[in-house]
Amino acid sequence: MQNQFLLSCESTVDMPYSYVNCRGIPLIFYTYAVDGIEYVDDMGRDPNALPRFYGFIDEGKLPSTSMLTEIKYVEFFEQLLSQTDLPILHINFGSGMTPSVNNAYSAAKLLKEKYPNRRLEVIDSYCSSSGYGMLVDYAADMRDEGRSIDETIEWVNAHRRNIHHQFFSTELKYFRRSGRMSGATAMLATVLGICPIMRLDVDGKIIAYDKVHGKRNAVKRTVDMMEAHAVDGKDYTGKCFICHSNCIEEAERAKAALVERFPKLSADDIRIFDIGTIIAAHCGPGTVAVFFLGDERAPYPESKE
Repeated sequence: MQNQFLLSCESTVDMPYSYVNCRGIPLIFYTYAVDGIEYVDDMGRDPNALPRFYGFIDEGKLPSTSMLTEIKYVEFFEQLLSQTDLPILHINFGSGMTPSVNNAYSAAKLLKEKYPNRRLEVIDSYCSSSGYGMLVDYAADMRDEGRSIDETIEWVNAHRRNIHHQFFSTELKYFRRSGRMSGATAMLATVLGICPIMRLDVDGKIIAYDKVHGKRNAVKRTVDMMEAHAVDGKDYTGKCFICHSNCIEEAERAKAALVERFPKLSADDIRIFDIGTIIAAHCGPGTVAVFFLGDERAPYPESKE
């Protein structure tokens, strides 16, 4: 079936480049910097990219990231406009994580004035990492089914806050560095072996809403929250993604727990991805996240779930 529009996104979908490229989704890439040298958010194209990144962290070098500029978006969108006559739908990295989407809006506005007969739409995903990837993946399914750009925009706008991001971390100093957690809280939690349980709120911002002792309890709490919020509860049959930052064993443990809890999800239904360098620059190693389609994410602030 012929596609009705072109779908694009950003490297922070935290899925392999090979998969995104195979689905015919053009990407704009973020970068990070260490010692004044810029590196591309590689998405698995270079097998040495992630080991190099974590090598920097092991050496005590803290990668810095920055938003995508309006100029970069203009260049990216203009290249897409030159390659296709189809309308273009760009799903952006969530504004709860970065203000880049404002530059994407500005770039789209400029190009609409330059190309008044072309259609270029930008949507804020309110998602992050492989949850952002999941939203794009659902949009790609609709595109491949022959749905129109308007139908897809309507679905994305209606469901972008239904992509749940449940995660925990055992390396809290990086959340402290990014301002997600106070230094005293992070230090105390590390000493006591406490794992904060976190999620994204309705606007795509991180909330640490609970804490447990140890990784196994963190996995259980995460799975409990999926059962509580997923479409059809334990009978969930939608997409289920897991991503991790240099802790594949914990990701596999989470996957096994999900297969045990959700009888209609097989191991083949649950995909595990690496957290990319941009997200990992802020969460550090030791983070595991589970993504699924559920009820609307709750706002902040709120009482303990």
